[in-house]
Amino acid sequence: MIAAVILNCLVVAMAVLTHYEFLYRITIIVPKMPIKHRYRIVFGVFGALIAHAIEVWIFAFAYYYMTHTAGWGALVGNFNGSLMDCVYFSFTVFSTVGFGDIEPVGNLRFLTGIESLTGLVLITWSASFLFFEMQRYWGEKSAP
Repeated sequence: MIAAVILNCLVVAMAVLTHYEFLYRITIIVPKMPIKHRYRIVFGVFGALIAHAIEVWIFAFAYYYMTHTAGWGALVGNFNGSLMDCVYFSFTVFSTVGFGDIEPVGNLRFLTGIESLTGLVLITWSASFLFFEMQRYWGEKSAP
């Protein structure tokens, strides 16, 4: 049980730090971009989406490790043990879509719960960040 808590904390820390670094870099790069102000937000949206995809893959690698190592639990249902199935499962959990054809059992359930919470927080963080960026750049006058 303690190993699951430690692994969960490490995975969440990697995801949060990844998200922070992406948003931080976006705030540094966007003002320097030689494009119209209104297009800068598009760069921010793509940056946030890439960050979320990387975070999903971080969780997916944890699921892959846990399902291929004894004592962590399993993913059951329409799951063949592949990394891509772990990525698919991670996308459904991160985005809080919910379980469908793949379901966790054992200590693996703790990671799915914390991934949902982490995904919710990080998606909300992205939304508020992009809203702030839109206010900053859409209020500026840009050249035609």
